[in-house]
Amino acid sequence: MKFTDGNWLVREGYQIHFPKIVHEVEEKDGAVTLYAPCKYLNHRGNTLDGPLLTIKISAPINDVLRIQTWHFKGGREKFPHFNVLDQANALQVKNEGEFVSFSSGELTLTISKQDFSISFENQTGRLTDVDGKGLAWIDGPEDSTYMRGQLRLGVGEHLYGLGERFTPFVKNGQTVDVWNKDGGTSSEQSYKNIPFYLSSKGYGVFVNHPEEVNFELGSELVSRSQFSVKGEYLDYYFINGPTPKEVVSRYTELTGKPALPPAWSFGLWLSTSFTTEYNEETVNHFVDGMSERGIPLSVFHFDCFWMKEFEWSNFIWDRRNFPDPEGMLKRLKDKGLKICLWINPYIAQKSPLFEEGMEKGYLIKKTSGDVWQWDLWQAGMGVVDFTNPDACVWFQEKLKTLLDMGVDSFKTDFGERIPTDVVYFDGSDPEKMHNYYAYKYNQVVFDLLKEELGEDEAVVFARSATAGGQKFPVHWGGDCDSTYDAMAESLRGGLSLTSSGFGYWSHDIGGFENTATPDVFKRWTAFGLLSSHSRFHGSSSYRVPWNFDEEAVDVARHFTKLKNSLMPYLYGQAVENSKTGVPVMRSMVMEFPEDPLCETLDRQYMLGDSILVAPIFNEEGLGSFYLPKGNWTHLLTGEVVEGGKWIKENYDYFSLPLFVRPNTILPIGVNEENPVYDYTNDVTFKIFNLDNNQKVTRNIVNAKGETIGAIMALRHGQKVTVTSNGLNNAYHIELVGHKLVSANPGEETIEIEL
Repeated sequence: MKFTDGNWLVREGYQIHFPKIVHEVEEKDGAVTLYAPCKYLNHRGNTLDGPLLTIKISAPINDVLRIQTWHFKGGREKFPHFNVLDQANALQVKNEGEFVSFSSGELTLTISKQDFSISFENQTGRLTDVDGKGLAWIDGPEDSTYMRGQLRLGVGEHLYGLGERFTPFVKNGQTVDVWNKDGGTSSEQSYKNIPFYLSSKGYGVFVNHPEEVNFELGSELVSRSQFSVKGEYLDYYFINGPTPKEVVSRYTELTGKPALPPAWSFGLWLSTSFTTEYNEETVNHFVDGMSERGIPLSVFHFDCFWMKEFEWSNFIWDRRNFPDPEGMLKRLKDKGLKICLWINPYIAQKSPLFEEGMEKGYLIKKTSGDVWQWDLWQAGMGVVDFTNPDACVWFQEKLKTLLDMGVDSFKTDFGERIPTDVVYFDGSDPEKMHNYYAYKYNQVVFDLLKEELGEDEAVVFARSATAGGQKFPVHWGGDCDSTYDAMAESLRGGLSLTSSGFGYWSHDIGGFENTATPDVFKRWTAFGLLSSHSRFHGSSSYRVPWNFDEEAVDVARHFTKLKNSLMPYLYGQAVENSKTGVPVMRSMVMEFPEDPLCETLDRQYMLGDSILVAPIFNEEGLGSFYLPKGNWTHLLTGEVVEGGKWIKENYDYFSLPLFVRPNTILPIGVNEENPVYDYTNDVTFKIFNLDNNQKVTRNIVNAKGETIGAIMALRHGQKVTVTSNGLNNAYHIELVGHKLVSANPGEETIEIEL
């Protein structure tokens, strides 16, 4: 929200009060509280008639500082709150002379007692600073009040994140309102709003408010990032890096690490699509058609119309189209498939669950006590009140019946258009619940899957999210068009989301709305199968590849098999994500923060730490991409290309810019037909372009996510020494471009001449 009128004036109706000095410093219970009047105290009379801000500094974990600021503290507590790690970590305080400073790990906040200017520094130097206006209480029209924080934007500094945003990847110059909306992928609205941003300077800011947070990122004052909330209280965390990976890792330590999805979820998902006609015969036609064409399929998804029209959600199979759901699911599972069903948290008035939910108080109510209803989406629908523990159990019981039939996962759609003129069972504040509803909804479903299927089998396919939602993977990008423009905007959304602590991201291959041309579909297929999760899904037409052309079938087969063969590598990256929070799909700047040319790249990404992917966004087949310094190797052709430059090349539909980073050990599996197999048996470890005296290591995981060993390679001149630890099966070592050797169990060291 903007409060000023240009550089000099304040908007009419607003008064901005910011601290002038630090009057008193109080240390207690591992935290420090500052008392800062909003005027200078030239004499004792100045202590009267004016606001005094109370500012508490604490350190929940190393290298993170929490800054809480109150104007009035007497307001009734409003909830919910984000589930954030809150522990008293060592805070070093220096209160000397004109400055007071606070340090946690390598991060230091210094505040001037004389003018309340502030600066943040780490081991590399100053990160950001701001004058005395960095914290403010604002008195607005009609008794409205706001709290505001500001930080200086340095020359050349770029900001990223704030959830899944389809606007430009670099957020400088944007106004971002953190408020979940169902707006598709072609607008400034977002299904997944996260009040956290990441700076190219090596820090992050998390604003700890589940209600709407307004960000002005160089868009009100061009040299300031600004965040504001309504009310009398502001709470934010300043997170040190110095690398982007370390920032995201610490952010997810605060808000929760992503769970490890089951290995099968990385395979290809196929959907009925949305408004298409389908029954069991259609499903079998799709599944058998994929098999007959040699396209490995892992998951089949039933979209909305597995339930009867006008009754979503009733969680009851529409037996007009699926007369024997139990038998059908068994037959599909006998073909080796996992099953996913579409659900949402809304109960249509025609659903047999509506009256039950209404009578038992399981639906959100108006202030009058009536059930809140509207006709947008489902006629007369109500919304499940997940603040009511009994409603959560009720909702889970309906889903458990489906799990007992053989369902493995749920697509947790919707959860964004949550009303605010309502009353919740537990008294939650509707403004704070609007975004937080997505967290509660996905948590209820994810917890059920863990309880019924086991922690290592739980996975949802979610659209809405807020801070902490990364704990319930995976998420997809929502409703996009079927064009190259939409494909590019989808990638921007994914890179923004994974810059916000989310480890996994997917999208509708070929687009959701309308129907892609065969050209777009084939290019999007390559992109989709080189994302963390991959799904064919659409709105009004089927997304089976043969509906586009026969070459699309070959492209789908080619990239599905490629992805399955990469599972020893991809699942290792997933295991790392569950431990560190570093996303599997990540922006170039996250992997190469020292390279300034990576700071603005939004049409390419890293799939894990070693594979660069640059989707093609044009019908000419022109790949336009940047390779950082070093000798990169094309994964499919073996061509070695010197990096440090921008490259343009043409590619057919069976290729794209897909390069392996130098100094990489890349494990390649033997199974192209299934994502789940023994990742330690008959695996080939491809070693790419080792620099002299360079030692590299790759951890080895199995399909359960257990780390069972490691393999290391060291080059000395023309000799490479490969050492293994924990490998009990035969494996192969390939010096890419040189030779392939095989090793037997028990062989721990192999020496290879280049």
